[in-house]
Formats: sequence, C-alpha cells, structure tokens
Amino acid sequence: MINKHLSRRNLLQLGTGVISAGVAVGVSSYLATPEPAIAQNNITPDAALKALLDGNDRFVKQKRRYKNQGSARLQEVAKGQKPFASILGCADSRVPGEIVFDQGLGDLFVCRVAGNIATPEEIGSLEFGSLVLGSKVIMVLGHERCGAVDAAIKGAQVPGQIGSLLEAIKPGVEKSQGQPGDRLENACKANILVQIEKLKASPVLAELIAANKLKIVGGYYDLDTGKVSLVS
Repeated sequence: MINKHLSRRNLLQLGTGVISAGVAVGVSSYLATPEPAIAQNNITPDAALKALLDGNDRFVKQKRRYKNQGSARLQEVAKGQKPFASILGCADSRVPGEIVFDQGLGDLFVCRVAGNIATPEEIGSLEFGSLVLGSKVIMVLGHERCGAVDAAIKGAQVPGQIGSLLEAIKPGVEKSQGQPGDRLENACKANILVQIEKLKASPVLAELIAANKLKIVGGYYDLDTGKVSLVS
C-alpha cells in the first residue's frame, strides 16, 4: 500500500517505473497531461500539411511521440471527430497512415485502396471528410514499388474485381511513358497525380479549394526509409 505521505518526487518516479514496465496504473493516469481537444482542425491547409510532414519526420528519425493514443484521447474522440487531414492511401500493409505520420485517434481521416485510386466511393468519403468533418488537407499517398501499379504496367491478367483497380491505374501508367529513370517509380508518381486530378474534379472539393479551406497534395512513400516526399 502506498504511503499517503509519499512525496511528489517519489510518486513521479513510481509512475515512470510502472509505465516503463508497460502496466497502466492509476498513478500515471492521475499525472497525465490532458491531450488536445477534438476541435483540432481549426487551422489552415498549409498548417495541416506541415503537421503531417512534421509527423513523418519524427517517424523517419525514430522520434515518434505516439501522440493522441492514450485513454484520455480515446474517451475524448468517442464524442466526435474533427480530423485535421485526410489520406487517400494504398491498402499496402507497409504504409499505415497513422504510424508513418505519427498521429493518433481522431487525427486522420483515412481511405485505403490498392493503388490509392480515387473511386467514386473514395471521392465521396473524402468529400465527407472535408466538407462535414473539416479536414484541411487531402494527401494522395502512393509508395515505392507498388504492386498494383506494377501489375498495371505489365498488363497482368487477373481474376475477379482486381482488374477494375488496374484499369483505374492505367492512365497514370500511360502518362509516365517515355519519362527517363525508373519506370515503376515514374508510373507510381504519375498515378498519384492522376488521382489528384480526379479529386479536384469534384465540385464539392473544388469549392473548398477555391475558398482556401482545403489543399490536395501528393505524397510518395519510400519503403526503405519511411520518408514521404511531396509529388507535384
């Protein structure tokens, strides 16, 4: 039993020791600083993009803060969500948005599909994330050595509905033809740009962009380093 006269210094040491052992205790909960409120997207599109890239920089440098992942945040966002950014990413298991941008619960509105393609359903979801939830930036996030893009380049014969994904990627493949450098990397980046144009064709998103309430950008994830580079 903890002595009721235990000093604050000893209490802090006890809390730190228990946390490092991976055990959640009342002491650490009591000392925890409340995390930001869910009204976190009252920022500019440029500030939202900076927050994304700063988080990726922490991830690359192995300085993650694991922000907004505690029990206080869990309870807070149960009441509602106001994500500051949206991600249209590939379904590839190696590119989870919240991890590579060092974000937590309620921070990102994430749509994932093989080839990071802007299907009607994905566009509708991102319209909702921006217009209703208030997300200030949409990043179309492609990645190095994307299998879906590679299959589209090779004209692979595939079963089921996989072919619909490849059809949506083909415009990017065609756009990248004749470019110098690595063919797959060029096609991955061109595909990102094609999907951005699809999103910008949305009247809902276009109106938000015109009002300086939204920015749509492209990102290319390096599987080897974890770094996200902007694509334009």
